[in-house]
Amino acid sequence: MTGDNAYTELAAASVCGLAPYEPGKPPEALEREYGVRDAIKLASNENPFGAADSVRAAMRDAIDNVRLYPDGAGFALCKALSQHLGVDPAQLTLGNGSNDILVLLAECFLTPETSAVYDRYSFVVYRLAVQATGAEARIASSNAPDHAQPFGHDLDAMLALVDETTRLVFIANPNNPTGTWVDSEMLHDFLRALPDHVIAVVDEAYYEYAVGEDYPDTLTWLDQFPNLVILRTFSKAYGLAGLRVGYGISAPGIAELLNRVRQPFNVNSVAQAAAVQALAEQDWVENCRANNRHCMDGLRTGLEALGIACLPSRGNFLLAYVGSRAADCNEYLLRAGVIVRPVANYGLPEYLRITVGGEQDIACLLEALAEFMGKGA
Repeated sequence: MTGDNAYTELAAASVCGLAPYEPGKPPEALEREYGVRDAIKLASNENPFGAADSVRAAMRDAIDNVRLYPDGAGFALCKALSQHLGVDPAQLTLGNGSNDILVLLAECFLTPETSAVYDRYSFVVYRLAVQATGAEARIASSNAPDHAQPFGHDLDAMLALVDETTRLVFIANPNNPTGTWVDSEMLHDFLRALPDHVIAVVDEAYYEYAVGEDYPDTLTWLDQFPNLVILRTFSKAYGLAGLRVGYGISAPGIAELLNRVRQPFNVNSVAQAAAVQALAEQDWVENCRANNRHCMDGLRTGLEALGIACLPSRGNFLLAYVGSRAADCNEYLLRAGVIVRPVANYGLPEYLRITVGGEQDIACLLEALAEFMGKGA
């Protein structure tokens, strides 16, 4: 891939080995490439219900001042988050999406002499962030396919890879792309066993969807585990994926280091205004959560009727087993105007990740799948 690029000789070796992140195909790209119309995107775990009307209004008002740089400290947003979460503003780090903070953590704590641990089937950005620093990536084996949480995090396997060189351990809860999760007791035991020199990064991008008595309340653990960093985002349940705004919650000392390397103005003024207002719309978030549960049940039932099994999920997506025809199925869906996410790059070539869309989108998906499976009318 880099053979024709003469500048690779000038670049850091860790960068030369990177493959760019490939996001879900945008609807306009599918329409342009395949000649379809009214494409449906169920590939990137976006909220099909979008943002509340008041949030859209806050965005419009903020546009009037886009000639000015945003507040680099994000004072209003940090204050709103502080009140919403019950934490000190000094514990917060704002990011251009929570992905941004993953990179900040790697920049702060990883060098070629250190290591980081993550699960085999966890979010691909962990690998990219670690590799860019030249640190050693230690990839833990996942739960077996017949486990209650298939392909989910095996925390014992992760802990076994930690040694004196380890600085970061990444835990996605719930995990993308599997949808699986780690319960409160297991995660607490893991954090208690982790050495003090290792920072536990608990990525809760799908936190608002992850309802359940067994789901950890990690915010209450920050005093007990000062090496804990919690990541959350406005891209999912809040419906603001296009604005790219996320945040980290940690001990003040960790946040202070992250803010040293954080780029000036990394969260734009429109995103800050929208996020502040979004926090005030918890009824909207609850409605989105309830709709997600309802539509996920319908999607799972429809897939199972076609003989397609899915992993358990606490996110807003399902990992569906299609078998050896998964790539052909994905291509068929694209030509039918439906975008889902193949996950062969995660080592799961027989699966497709499907975002829980609205009822109409799900109906279109199931109709196209039925045609592919030969079970259509």
